[in-house]
Amino acid sequence: MGYKVVVAGATGNVGREMLNILAERQFPVDEIAVLASRRSQGTEVSFGDKTLKIQDIEQFDFAGWDMALFAIGSDATKLHAPRAAAAGCVVIDNSSLYRYDPQIPLIVPEVNPEAVHDYKNKMIIANPNCSTAQMVVALKPLHDRARIKRVVVSTYQSVSGAGKDGMDELWDQTKGMYVPGQEVAPKKFQKQIAFNVIPQIDVFMEDGTTKEEWKMVVETKKIMDPAIKVTATCVRVPVFVGHSESINIEFEDFLDEDEARDILREAPGILVIDKREPGGYVTPIECVGDYATFISRIRQDSTVENGLNLWCVSDNLRKGAALNAVQIAELLGNKVLKKG
Repeated sequence: MGYKVVVAGATGNVGREMLNILAERQFPVDEIAVLASRRSQGTEVSFGDKTLKIQDIEQFDFAGWDMALFAIGSDATKLHAPRAAAAGCVVIDNSSLYRYDPQIPLIVPEVNPEAVHDYKNKMIIANPNCSTAQMVVALKPLHDRARIKRVVVSTYQSVSGAGKDGMDELWDQTKGMYVPGQEVAPKKFQKQIAFNVIPQIDVFMEDGTTKEEWKMVVETKKIMDPAIKVTATCVRVPVFVGHSESINIEFEDFLDEDEARDILREAPGILVIDKREPGGYVTPIECVGDYATFISRIRQDSTVENGLNLWCVSDNLRKGAALNAVQIAELLGNKVLKKG
């Protein structure tokens, strides 16, 4: 006996990836419905070897469905998530709408699986920001060993984090650089993204941080430990898929780089590729399509007491979004609903 599963936003990058991962991981699905806005009604999407037709989310009745994976943005989620929850369908939401609600669990299954039981508060579980998800997977096993005091992170975030429009803009701008008359002005991004990096993701806040940077701070505290101090600089780079992060960690206790490497090798969801030779590390192009969060460049930071540096790379459409949502669904099924 399996689950009745809804994927909302099934025509978008993340929604399609959710369907791929549900099929790849052989999630116990008895019945599946794919939803999007009315204009996409009737569009066909793939689920394993099946072809499914998009239904209009406005008209969909969530009664009798076990769980719904949402990838539809905050505005639409605000309308439809409470409707699904009221019908008894647990919502696993990929938008930022519910992440900071103290009654709604914010979950990365490798880090805080016990929080899944709090779904009962509002029948909603939040999926974290993509840049936060991969970072806390790396931080948690180290925090368990030596307690983290402070994290300084600089991100190198791919354009897929801005959706299909972001990917199209990088592609079109890059081509336009070589074809006179086909130049493409910035539209999705604040400045040219082709052959450039942009130190702004989301809007600016009063203190000079961007909303993306604020998210990493607040979400890390909620998922892991409110005592951890986090400062972030988030940068958009001309990479299609795969977020990278340079992470500097200051611990309460000394942690040797070799022990840290061993801890990370044993940790769930992590692959360590760390050879001190040319190319002995992972880059974003190599992580695409993989489930793992990759860790490289582990080394002591001699400028602070009890400091370490590391390089963290992950497929943001997978671990940062779709995979994490499916892992939450698996957790919900195994620990709570227990049908599959």
